[in-house]
Amino acid sequence: MALELRPNCECCDKDLPPESLAMICSFECTYCAECTETTLAGICPNCGGELVRRPIRPAAKLANNPASTKRILNAEGCQPSRAA
Repeated sequence: MALELRPNCECCDKDLPPESLAMICSFECTYCAECTETTLAGICPNCGGELVRRPIRPAAKLANNPASTKRILNAEGCQPSRAA
């Protein structure tokens, strides 16, 4: 199963196209680099897991394995993780 390559930051709703720098946890929660650094301190607010760089899918593979179009946004904004 391929990564979803979610289209936006779950904190600030910034667009994150497949070729952009995005950060994910092992559950594929997705954040922009700025929110990861300034708000989340590298920790997913949903699961408490480490946020790491999302791989970039080669453009030639996107035709048969497109990025997700489903936007996920935390309506209350993001707070540093309290999950353990």
